[in-house]
Amino acid sequence: MRVVAGSAKGRPLKSVPGMGTRPTTDKVKEAIFSMIGPYFDGGAVLDLFAGTGGLGIEALSRGMERAVFIDMESKSIETVKTNLKSTGFESNAEIYRNDAGRAIKALEKRKSIFDLVFLDPPYRMKNGDALMTEMATRGLLNAGALLVLEYESSYSYPEEISGFDHLRTAKYGETAVSIYEYNPAEEKSDEPGEEDIINEK
Repeated sequence: MRVVAGSAKGRPLKSVPGMGTRPTTDKVKEAIFSMIGPYFDGGAVLDLFAGTGGLGIEALSRGMERAVFIDMESKSIETVKTNLKSTGFESNAEIYRNDAGRAIKALEKRKSIFDLVFLDPPYRMKNGDALMTEMATRGLLNAGALLVLEYESSYSYPEEISGFDHLRTAKYGETAVSIYEYNPAEEKSDEPGEEDIINEK
């Protein structure tokens, strides 16, 4: 694995020891960033199931200003630290060992807000949409934030998720990637608001 593009282009990335993680391949990573970027002018990225940290590091290389990496496994945390050091992004990153649910609550308390989120949970977990909804509810997303959900291609997430616009889904062998954009206006109820009532007069 390597950084595909940007300021750290070509830098090799270490894999997490053992068979417990499933790193995003360079091919899929390149495809993801061709869909969402490919380059950024600042902003904050959350890599919620970080693994090697490859997705968050790629976002930093392509112009994101700050990144938060979360993973439950100590081996992953050490690998993320190593990869950040080798790519020169240590000062742009925060790393926490935690599960996704607790991490979201902790990030809310820290008043963290993100412009880009990577969700690449283990394939056995099918709660990516629930995590997206919780992040929105807890105020972790800027309007227009992009969320990249990576999952097993034999599974399908709904296109309709409250508060999110589905932009695209693509499949690469065993891996599927869905891109969503956070649109908080869509979370509003269908009941007439103040403007609706005024317009009806």
